[in-house]
Amino acid sequence: MRHLRVPNRDVEDSLAILRERDWLAGGMRVFSREEDHRLIPLDPGAPIEIPAPLDVYEVTLVEGLPDSKIDSDWWNHLSSLVDREEIEEYGDAWPSSHEFISDMMVVRIEDELETFTHHIAEAKLLSHPHIRLILKDEGVQGELRIRKLTPIGARLEGEIITDEIPDSLCRTRVLVRESGRSIACDPNKAYFSTKLQAERLETLSLAKDLRQLLGRPLRVCDPFCGVGPALSTLLSEPGLVGEILASDLNPDAVELLMDNLRRWDGRSYPKEPGPISMVFDDRIIGVADATKLCENPELTGRWDLLIVNLPHRTIEMLSSLVPLLNRKNISMVRGRVIAPESGIEEANHAIRTILPDTPEGFPDPTLRIKSDYSSKLRLCSFHAWVAPMDE
Repeated sequence: MRHLRVPNRDVEDSLAILRERDWLAGGMRVFSREEDHRLIPLDPGAPIEIPAPLDVYEVTLVEGLPDSKIDSDWWNHLSSLVDREEIEEYGDAWPSSHEFISDMMVVRIEDELETFTHHIAEAKLLSHPHIRLILKDEGVQGELRIRKLTPIGARLEGEIITDEIPDSLCRTRVLVRESGRSIACDPNKAYFSTKLQAERLETLSLAKDLRQLLGRPLRVCDPFCGVGPALSTLLSEPGLVGEILASDLNPDAVELLMDNLRRWDGRSYPKEPGPISMVFDDRIIGVADATKLCENPELTGRWDLLIVNLPHRTIEMLSSLVPLLNRKNISMVRGRVIAPESGIEEANHAIRTILPDTPEGFPDPTLRIKSDYSSKLRLCSFHAWVAPMDE
């Protein structure tokens, strides 16, 4: 999570400015790791480049700390709905964490807590008055990577509803502010997670390094683009991106992507999703199977930055995606992988075996654990510098 590193003497003034501009992260604490500075949590919607007068302070990526007051509110509300003995019986299984997507909250509920679903939804809504809808996350399903999200609580004119929620309250298409831009998404139709913002900012930093190395705007290929959050971050940097290939197997994701690109690019993209095609001279957009893109000779050997955002199958897919890379110069693959912690070295070996050689003096691709995916699996990311063909 992004934090503003501010000297102690400037904290109150900085907080006032952030609150005024709605850039202070809700539900997170200001804390210190140094005696003379404090870390102020930034809202995901805050611009990537924080403007004056706050531009004199460093923006750093560290894990945020939830506000204990809000956390205790949730527990207090739950305690008024569920017997203390039952709360103690299930202990850490209670869902203290959640994900905000605009005015919706997504929460995972363990199987043993199923009978308490309505109580959990009510307690969450009571402790977060800005939330309109609570969705139960039952995991990513199917080839199109769509989360099964079930409404379990909603708010209507101040009243909390947890049973027989009307369809009119279950709208899931929303606008999310991230890094100063609006992203249209519908997590019921296309995968999207606000928790991946830090990953997208890391990709931006790596892309800037690659641009500096090549001395020109990048040709970016995002064959699992979803609604386009990675592209949103990259396009926010002037002069970073030249040509784009953005595709997804899910037509609903491509429809949302087109909606987003109309705002980000300021051009008239089609309103209906169709097969991948050249929409503009520098934009190849549409529905496509990523594994078959390399069958089109006009798409191979062309892209400087390849984004592989299909963590369950990234390693399996890599060999079919490598031909898309521009091997006339140094290029990069940026990806995410889900793997058991005991299997990370094996996964590193597989990635290094599948990908072309690393340029001399550059680090080999290595998985870094970013979060727990489950009790046994870890969500990891990597970046791989790829040497030119003639090196």
